[in-house]
Amino acid sequence: MCIAAWIWQSHPVYKLLLVFNRDELLDRPTKPVGWWGEGCNKILGGRDVQGGGTWLGCTKDGRLAFLTNVLEPDVMAGAKTRGELPVRFLQSKKSPEEFAKEVAKEADDYNGFNLILADLCANIMVYVSNRPKGEEAASIQLVSPGLHVLSNAKLDSPWHKAQRLRKSFRELLWKHGDEEIPPEDIVEKLMRDTTKATKDMLPNTGCNADWELNLSSIFVDIDTKEGHYGTRSTDALSVNSNGNVNFYEKYIDSGVWKDLTVEYHIMKM
Repeated sequence: MCIAAWIWQSHPVYKLLLVFNRDELLDRPTKPVGWWGEGCNKILGGRDVQGGGTWLGCTKDGRLAFLTNVLEPDVMAGAKTRGELPVRFLQSKKSPEEFAKEVAKEADDYNGFNLILADLCANIMVYVSNRPKGEEAASIQLVSPGLHVLSNAKLDSPWHKAQRLRKSFRELLWKHGDEEIPPEDIVEKLMRDTTKATKDMLPNTGCNADWELNLSSIFVDIDTKEGHYGTRSTDALSVNSNGNVNFYEKYIDSGVWKDLTVEYHIMKM
């Protein structure tokens, strides 16, 4: 299902500091963070081998996109893969607003999604979602400076896991003040939280209550009839005012947790 939290244009050190848990079947073929694509359209991010897309990616010209699914009881068979949306934006030359409007017109081709699109050089970040269905007027919005959390409902919806992550993120930022925070600390202190909601705190999504309960923690770990499902990678991405990017990922590979870091500089900043 995935969950992300980030502080945007509101920190003395970071232009953007983003953390992201990807939840998926553990045996779904996946490549860890790396550069892929051709020429000037190369993308830095993990890759879903089965669908060909990504959940989080960025480029050297300052484009960034990430995606979460919407938790809902019914999914559409034959829908387009949602992971293609970040890839399309990162490979395009359209502004976040232009691309969001394009996606909104195609909303019915996809199962429920939340999509963040950013141009870090232009200081623009946009949120677009295709849920609730038909809510076109509310489907696109500029993301304001500050701390935000996105789980499997609307941006900043007060779900249990989102509230816990917001609180712990704010506390971590306050503790470090104007110091940089090691990405390993960000991952361990924010994104490994297995605390579930109580049943009276669960959202009313129409899904099975036990499924909602198992997904109500920041870090997810579930045995299902389809296989083991849960948090299989965590990303911590930071961008400072000079355009230096640090992309850290902790991921599971054949039952073993590994980590890697890729650094680059945004060309236009």
